[in-house]
Amino acid sequence: MNSRAIVVDAPGSHRLVTGERPEPGPGEVVVRVAAAGICLSDREVYDGHRDRGYVRYPLTPGHEWAGTVEAAGPGVDPALVGRRTVAEGFRACGRCDRCRHGETSLCEGPYAETGFTHPGGFADHVVVPARLLHPLADDADPRAAALLEPAAVVAAAVRAGAPEMGERIAVVGAGTLGLLAVQLVSGYSPRELTVIDPRLERAELARPMGATQPLTPEASHAERGRFDLVIETAGAPSTAADATLLARRGGRVVLTGMFAPGATGIDPVHLSLNQLTVRSVFGASSAAWSFAVRAYTTGRIDPAALITHEFPLERYADALALVGGGDPKTGKVLLRP
Repeated sequence: MNSRAIVVDAPGSHRLVTGERPEPGPGEVVVRVAAAGICLSDREVYDGHRDRGYVRYPLTPGHEWAGTVEAAGPGVDPALVGRRTVAEGFRACGRCDRCRHGETSLCEGPYAETGFTHPGGFADHVVVPARLLHPLADDADPRAAALLEPAAVVAAAVRAGAPEMGERIAVVGAGTLGLLAVQLVSGYSPRELTVIDPRLERAELARPMGATQPLTPEASHAERGRFDLVIETAGAPSTAADATLLARRGGRVVLTGMFAPGATGIDPVHLSLNQLTVRSVFGASSAAWSFAVRAYTTGRIDPAALITHEFPLERYADALALVGGGDPKTGKVLLRP
């Protein structure tokens, strides 16, 4: 059986290759990919802007995907074949102190992640350890399920922020992470749920998802010091510092954006005088994945509402060009192998 895959040989250079379908090794499964999301991290991989410690060329990217188990390797329950599924991206060792403590996203072993150091989902098939699977219902929409990876990152942020009913909450950024965050935290019945994005048209999309107030960054200056919890999702140069200014004294801030060198630093005087709790999130633990899958299964989140474009593998370049372009009408872009 033939299988196609996008291969990024080096920054700025890619091919669509066809070969034999990969076979699963012991403890592994082969998943037929139904849909794979493209995010800014994939654009960074292609442009060569990702830290070299967190990518390995040549590479088949794609860390946001969903599909159906097509083959099971030795030692894997054959009942998994035919199941719709997603899988955790981090290939945590499961043996170190952090993994044993349940913090699999802090694994002390060498960094390994599907789509960055191992072949990912921009292909007809992907091979992953069966222990990382999160099987889905038989009628699960694979398009929506492809967004469960960013939903897991948001779940990690929400769990870290520990929202409570009746709180004032702000979400900075109205991209995929931001809108998924709105969907999740709206379930905690906040008194206010403000979404901040320079593209007010994007922030307005959050209203039917539970937001009470969309604002531009400039307009949000009048709201500084009011929020119990601030979830930052944008990763823009100033958004980490801005998020701490939005929080009330004693408030909580969770940073999920991926910041580049040169981003504005957080003022330590403001941090200490206001007794803020600041957490950061990189990826998602197994517990966060389970949280996100439950939220999707019960209808708490609707990832499909964020999808605006779908392309075949052959149009990978066209799909990638849309990501990060700044058009407020561009939401989540999918590849459909």
